[in-house]
Amino acid sequence: MLTLAVSKGRIYEEALPLLAAAGVRPTLDPDKSRKLIIPTDREDMQLLIVRATDVPTYVEYGAADLGIAGKDVLLEYGAEGLYEPLDLKIARCRMMTAARVGSSPARRRLRVATKYVRSAHDYFARRGIQADIIKLYGSMELAPLVGLADCIVDLVDTGNTLKANGLEPRELIMEVSSRLVVNKASMKMKHGAVCALIEQLSVAVGGEE
Repeated sequence: MLTLAVSKGRIYEEALPLLAAAGVRPTLDPDKSRKLIIPTDREDMQLLIVRATDVPTYVEYGAADLGIAGKDVLLEYGAEGLYEPLDLKIARCRMMTAARVGSSPARRRLRVATKYVRSAHDYFARRGIQADIIKLYGSMELAPLVGLADCIVDLVDTGNTLKANGLEPRELIMEVSSRLVVNKASMKMKHGAVCALIEQLSVAVGGEE
């Protein structure tokens, strides 16, 4: 049995065609069921429905053999304990800095609000900019408006939320997409099944391009 951890929402929806191409079709809709272990029409495969930020944890500790997670989540988690064999090229967006429209760079030590603490710290350190990173869990756009921070680091898709709150995107930190990750022990113990699935998904990703 192979177990794949995935989160509900955009990643799940965009992963469905790739999984279908690999012969993996959920037999329950997680939006309509309270079940968190979802069977598929492949007897040797099931899905675990978990929070996006928990996907690397379930995979690293072997509760799931594989998982699908955004590159932003993997970098923040520090996924050295995982294999990352495939960029699925779904749920694409950009991690960017953003600030109030027309605002000037702070002349003092920069204050940055984000939930991506590790990525933000690394980015500003690489640029030689001293920054105080303030961890928030949501409503990033509010921080510059009330003086909590000079700028934010967040994921940007259309940019409409930033615009609606008087902010504008500034520097691009990285392009983000969702990746397939694999538990290291599963890669050894279930090598044939895991590699077969990776190959099927790789072919499906190539067909989407």
